[in-house]
Amino acid sequence: MGSTLQGLSENEVTTRLKEFGPNLVARERKPTIPEEIWNRARNPLNALLLTLAVASYFLGDVRAAVVIVSMVVLAVTTSFIQEHRSNEAAARLRAMVHTTASVRRGPSGSDDPFREVPVDQVVPGDVVRLSAGDMIPADLRLLEAKDLFVNQSALTGESMPAEKHGQPGIVECEDPFDLPNICFMGANVVSGYGTGVILRTGRATFFGQLAHEVTGQRVPTAFDKGINRFVWLMIRFILVMVPAVFLINGLTKHDWLEALLFAVAVAVGLTPEMLPMIVTVNLAKGAIAMSRKKVIVKRLNAIQNFGAMDVLCTDKTGTLTQDRIILKRHIDIEGRDSDLVLEYAFLNSHFQSGLRNLLDKAVLAHAEFDRTLHGDGYSKIDEIPFDFARRRLSVVIAGEDGKHLLICKGAVEEIFAVCSRYCLDEEVARLDPIHFEEAKKQTIALNQDGFRVVAVAYKEIDPSKTAYSVEDETDLTLVGYIAFLDPPKESAREAIAALARKGIQVKVLTGDNEVITRKVCHEVQLDAGEILLGSTIARMSDAALADVAGQTTVFAKLNPAQKDRVVRALHARGHVVGFLGDGINDSPALKVADVGISVDTAVDIAKESADIILLEKSLLVLQDGVTEGRKVFANITKYIKMGASSNFGNMFSVLGASLFLPFLPMMPIQVLTNNLLYDFSQTTIPTDNVDEEYLVSPRKWDIGTIFKFMVFIGPLSSIFDYATYGMMLYVFDAWDQPALFQTGWFVESLLTQTLIIHIIRTSKVPFIQSQASPALIMTTVIICTIGIALPFSWLGSALGFVPLPGMYWPLVAAMLLTYAVLTHFVKVWFTRRWGQ
Repeated sequence: MGSTLQGLSENEVTTRLKEFGPNLVARERKPTIPEEIWNRARNPLNALLLTLAVASYFLGDVRAAVVIVSMVVLAVTTSFIQEHRSNEAAARLRAMVHTTASVRRGPSGSDDPFREVPVDQVVPGDVVRLSAGDMIPADLRLLEAKDLFVNQSALTGESMPAEKHGQPGIVECEDPFDLPNICFMGANVVSGYGTGVILRTGRATFFGQLAHEVTGQRVPTAFDKGINRFVWLMIRFILVMVPAVFLINGLTKHDWLEALLFAVAVAVGLTPEMLPMIVTVNLAKGAIAMSRKKVIVKRLNAIQNFGAMDVLCTDKTGTLTQDRIILKRHIDIEGRDSDLVLEYAFLNSHFQSGLRNLLDKAVLAHAEFDRTLHGDGYSKIDEIPFDFARRRLSVVIAGEDGKHLLICKGAVEEIFAVCSRYCLDEEVARLDPIHFEEAKKQTIALNQDGFRVVAVAYKEIDPSKTAYSVEDETDLTLVGYIAFLDPPKESAREAIAALARKGIQVKVLTGDNEVITRKVCHEVQLDAGEILLGSTIARMSDAALADVAGQTTVFAKLNPAQKDRVVRALHARGHVVGFLGDGINDSPALKVADVGISVDTAVDIAKESADIILLEKSLLVLQDGVTEGRKVFANITKYIKMGASSNFGNMFSVLGASLFLPFLPMMPIQVLTNNLLYDFSQTTIPTDNVDEEYLVSPRKWDIGTIFKFMVFIGPLSSIFDYATYGMMLYVFDAWDQPALFQTGWFVESLLTQTLIIHIIRTSKVPFIQSQASPALIMTTVIICTIGIALPFSWLGSALGFVPLPGMYWPLVAAMLLTYAVLTHFVKVWFTRRWGQ
């Protein structure tokens, strides 16, 4: 594959894009409309319904088969229309959060020949630049590399980073991932830098071929498990109910074919066929609503976890502070302003080629106002990149006299550890313990004033040396410190209080020291309490850490692995944990959190690891997203509670009626019609309003509470079903009028099921203290009107219905009112006893 060091021209790029296609793996390709319809149709519930339709057809009940197929078509069509619109909108939202690659393309008018290009526009032959935090954009061969370590765990399962080199070397290996000069899409750069030429893109890459297996490894969330448990609960009901109904009706009525058809219809009635659509549309609707709050959802199922989150772990920078770091002071070890410290800090930031963090940007921004700072007269010899073990970075430069100068800057204690001398007023002297103590006091004083402090040191080296490594970072000379100010964010105090009101505890996990962290926490009124340090965590077992993590608010001086451990420790105590981070060091914790949250300006690996992306790094924005997550969970739960309690009640009603009636309580076609109309009334649940009181605390999936709700609310409907049986048999003498009995129960059953959602959807008094959405009210009115009119229509006659006597309507209205009042009071008692 040809490529030039100058990069591909635009014409070459266009040609190769046409030849090789965009740099997307299979899982990212937009499905066609037939594929979308098939994806909606292929689920176990639809398969069960279509099996029942086939059975009905071959048993001679063609009308039942048509109704069952109509129900599947309704579910699939509604799901497809809603989800297609939602997916289109979600795709537009995801396009707002894009990953880029640094690519050399043709002649450039700027000093930097590389420019940022969307990853999907990268083509074979492109020359790309890699630095810490970058995702490997495609399979590539390295042209040059310096201390380049990549994490290939998504491909190999190996957690330790692998070192890569610009030269192939002589290596015998069976595993291509062990090749020293080849990097693969799906890996990310941990430290160092390099350049490489793209070999394969998109589905032609190793990652593209593995994408199906890789994506299949996602661990089901509590939400996924809860939905599956509910479906299996309904399936168990079906497995118990259907044989029982079949046997009872066959033995009592001696018409085994009719008994089988009725059992099939009951099985359809118990199947929650609208559940997939309700869940997906709720999640997609929530994603669109959250986007209006500047929150972009990458993985829909994370929305529910977002609403269930009760602990939010976050870094300090940009959430509690303004993320607007300014270089304020450059001082020697006695606290006096020093131009030499500023000059050396500038040269280090100017010549380093790895990931430029906010501190580097602040140094370079300061240089724009100080015209005495420039890199003229110096040339770069080598670089020792930053990593999170050393927490320092060095560049080696040569002046006009040819002498080599190693300039190192980094965390104060790490620089102290490699210094043996200090420079003051151009005089160099030995550092002794007294100097160390004075230096520590100086940095602590700066920290207490809210400054972030970075130490600067240097070392003169013989120019005959050509390559440098970490071993050269010894015997350095300390010149002083640069101090940065990142003012507290004005909205942080309000946001922390708002999250607390929503039942979310904010915990700070930072690599900064405890002094400055305590200062910032105090300014935003977050009680830091006893701060737990990374050095202490390193000595603790996982069990000991889990014991203290819940009571600790601030964790300081953490490395990436320790952030990961803190999140796992909180998990171990049953917390639903969100993690907000935007740096390379945050990616392990982002992956293990229930909800990984990052920002659009984050490094590539952080955005890739996150479930949710904020377009604005603010806790206030996060609070709005949490509210939407809870709304989504509330509306999904409404359907599940409704379906579970309704089916549980119907079980008693059908079994009882089958035992004592000389005829079927409802014809199979009538059961199916009832279910079809009821399903339609539920399609607008995703639009429903949610009570403010429901949104004030985290909402976790609890199948136990749903089961209790089903047990207490479900039988109430059976009481009124039996009252209807009595009314039809003894008031209207329907013992020898099966059609009249069946019509009366059909109407009462449809009206109670359709109206009861308005009782269940709120813990308040419905219609008075809590209003349903206009769409839900509209479908309720439509279905109730159809149910009332159906017995008097030609279609009703075709379905076996007969007109109901005038006295029926006031009696059934009284029953509906009594049922609603009784259900409301039981619901209020249940809510006080077990919560919402």
